[in-house]
Amino acid sequence: MPELPEVEVTRLSFGERIRGARVLAVRLGKPLRWPLGAEPSALVGTTVGETRRRGKYLWLALDRGGLLLHLGMSGSLRFAPEAPPPGAHDHFDLVTDRGTLRLTDPRRFGAVVWSEGVDAAPAARLLAGLGIEPFDEAFTGAHLHAALKRRRVAVKTALLAGDIVVGAGNIYACEALFAAGIDPRARSDTLSRPRCERLAAAVRATLAQALALGGSTLRDFRDAHGTAGAFQQQTAVYGREGLPCRVCGRAIRRIVQAQRSTFFCPRCQKR
Repeated sequence: MPELPEVEVTRLSFGERIRGARVLAVRLGKPLRWPLGAEPSALVGTTVGETRRRGKYLWLALDRGGLLLHLGMSGSLRFAPEAPPPGAHDHFDLVTDRGTLRLTDPRRFGAVVWSEGVDAAPAARLLAGLGIEPFDEAFTGAHLHAALKRRRVAVKTALLAGDIVVGAGNIYACEALFAAGIDPRARSDTLSRPRCERLAAAVRATLAQALALGGSTLRDFRDAHGTAGAFQQQTAVYGREGLPCRVCGRAIRRIVQAQRSTFFCPRCQKR
């Protein structure tokens, strides 16, 4: 599913192009995870402001409220001067005088929700409980150590929860744990402060690298230009079960944690 790098890459690919555009029409397709929460006609005539990201959500500000967007499991946004007729999986069009922003989502777990503000319901409720941003100065080894001390679960499971730090999705959690030399099965509350320092740095570095490479495209993800990501082409452990570790040569293992595939090197990563 699209994670923080993919959502941020999407934001960067259309945010400035749509800023200042006037909404001409809104088209709804099949129902998404949550209802829009406003009459589509009420958005016509509004002007698009800044596009921001919080975790895996995008906030598209309008001069009257705004839209909170989520790509779900398989969604993507495309912004183009002219859009073709909507297909079976195209469930939301924001038609502006600069082009159409279209949400395509085959599985329909995505969402577009109107709210009076990012700090007002329902946006505030949906964003409540999200962890700190990984590039926030407050995301330090000390912060991570204190948060993990309160958990008695595998460290990868804790990272995926999203309430300690946002953005460390399955691919990036596997890669960050490898970079930090930490076994994904290690119990959260047993990690020392120095190991948490290494892990916090690895999370930031992994996500920064993913951003630089346009995110990861395993199946459906494309940015708003239609461009695929390339991070998946150089992963150290993710998707490499049975292949030799790029560092030590030992075969990469795959296990299942919290119903997600976990990849790691049994020699380089220690409990």
